[in-house]
Amino acid sequence: MSAFLKHYGQTLALLTGIIAGGACGLLLPGAVPYVRPVGELFINLIFVLVVPLVFFSVALAVLRMHRSGMLGRVMSCTLLVFLGMSIVAAGLALAAVSIGNPLDGAAAQLLSNASGQVAENSDGSLGKALVQALSVPDFPMLFSKEHLLALIVFAVLLGCGTALAGEKGERVASALDAGAEVTGKMMELLMYAAPVGLGCWFAGTLAGIGTDLMRGYVRILVIYLVLSFLVFTLVNSLYVFLARGKDGLKAFWQHLWPAAMTAVATASSAVAMPAAIRSVRNAGVRSEIAEAVIPLGTNIHKNGSVMAAICKITFLALLFSRPAGGGAFVAMAIGLALLEAMVLGAVPSGGFTGEIFLCSVLGFPPEAVGIIVVIGTLVDIPATLLNVQGNMVAAVLVDAFTGRRRRDRRPSIQGNDGGRP
Repeated sequence: MSAFLKHYGQTLALLTGIIAGGACGLLLPGAVPYVRPVGELFINLIFVLVVPLVFFSVALAVLRMHRSGMLGRVMSCTLLVFLGMSIVAAGLALAAVSIGNPLDGAAAQLLSNASGQVAENSDGSLGKALVQALSVPDFPMLFSKEHLLALIVFAVLLGCGTALAGEKGERVASALDAGAEVTGKMMELLMYAAPVGLGCWFAGTLAGIGTDLMRGYVRILVIYLVLSFLVFTLVNSLYVFLARGKDGLKAFWQHLWPAAMTAVATASSAVAMPAAIRSVRNAGVRSEIAEAVIPLGTNIHKNGSVMAAICKITFLALLFSRPAGGGAFVAMAIGLALLEAMVLGAVPSGGFTGEIFLCSVLGFPPEAVGIIVVIGTLVDIPATLLNVQGNMVAAVLVDAFTGRRRRDRRPSIQGNDGGRP
């Protein structure tokens, strides 16, 4: 029981708080004016903290990657594999949500009156929209939650510049490291209050929406679970079969389960990483590939998270009566989903930070954050499972692309207890 609470205690507390808040909003609407200020206080603190958190974390991640020399031929292939798999996952999620519309139209207009804060980006050209999203005309404007994309661009440049500065950049590197550590701890402290804060916020949100939103949650969860099963069993198997053939596929599935069970038991890609490395080595992947691809993928390659982000974006688009179809929406949704999973994956409390990022960039009002936090919490376990399996598949693909399959390196059906060949 103690181990279960260690791994799932925070998730259970968050769900309990959200459910209690929702019940309060539905059954005791008169209490909402008293509890909603608590939720507003929590959301405002998170919005304030997310800007320095993203700035320090992204700049430090870019600095470390540059210094580690991860831009060689193997890493270039790895990043291309990550990108390709993530785009496929995002496309499948878009198709699934389009087919199984989680909101049947009854709730589509419920928040239209509350969406006055939603930014209208329909005027102007695509080029102008990109300039406004990726840059700001004045330095102080970077440090605003409305300009997180521009802040990420600046943080990437800062990380690269610090690395190229060599010895003179050491003080900046130390400051970035300290800033990331401090803001990460601040976020951890705030997350202790998340069950109460989000519960109070959700009480006010649900009081104005009713039960239609709850039906939408059930539908989006069913859609995600069905899609996850198909990706887990069929899509990822196809990748492995194309890379290593029938024997390789058999070895992959035989050695998958220790890592998969760890992912389900802990809901943590990082905790499952050692088991994932050992599993793919046992399945015949070269040790140097496994030990490079999977740790990097744990931070920036999260197919399950990409699929979840697509579900969140589409859910909000339908809820706030935004266009949820067409080439522009597809490109925007896939791009933001990849950015959330790949860039913010290593940020402390990255899931919550990513949800704020999506709402800020898309111009949704603060109510939207609490709405999609629920979706992220519901799909956390299957998303983690897909994240871990996706990194193992990526290691198989990179191993196939970067070195010929030598006969003495055929997949081991019996395994080697994780030992190096």
